[in-house]
Amino acid sequence: QGAFVVLCDHAGNATPASLGVAPETLWTHVAFDRGALELSRDLAEALEAPLAFPTVSRLVIDCNRATDRADLIATETEFGAVPGNLDLPAAERARRIAEVHAPYHDAVSGLVQRRREMGLRPLLIGVHSFAPVLRGSARPWHVGIIFRRDAGLAASVADRLGGVMGLQVGLNVPYRPEDGVYYTLERHAERLGLPSLMLEVRDDLLET
Repeated sequence: QGAFVVLCDHAGNATPASLGVAPETLWTHVAFDRGALELSRDLAEALEAPLAFPTVSRLVIDCNRATDRADLIATETEFGAVPGNLDLPAAERARRIAEVHAPYHDAVSGLVQRRREMGLRPLLIGVHSFAPVLRGSARPWHVGIIFRRDAGLAASVADRLGGVMGLQVGLNVPYRPEDGVYYTLERHAERLGLPSLMLEVRDDLLET
């Protein structure tokens, strides 16, 4: 019944065989954010908050991208091409939007609206994880806090994570909102003048 709403855009790795992706790839960061769903569930419980997440892999469609972006449906990954996404017919693209992307965002909208009707000011938290090494580049942070407008909120969380828990925290790393990764929070928080924050946790820290 609280004001928080927890979101996990890349929670699942469900993928049809027609996508042509090797089974071992489905357990890597290119298919989903490893450990992010478990962390999201713990966070939602601690905050007495609802949790929304899609179960379909980001390789099918990325729910944290605008529908007009080229990377909404990936054709290439760190581990090679995604055969089932190459030369994708417009009708199949539209079907994935209608069956996965739109229902997820409708659900998020509903959670935000219900809190506003309760007289609360929702605060949205997006939970993600990142690989410690990507395309040969090391990413040393334990946690990245991604933000655009809510610098005070980001600084407060960074202070707690770094000062109290001793984690190595970076602001707007390993991604920035300008990289297109803030779509969900922009759509459901920023456009409504609501506070938001994205947590990026290094996935090797979430294995246990």
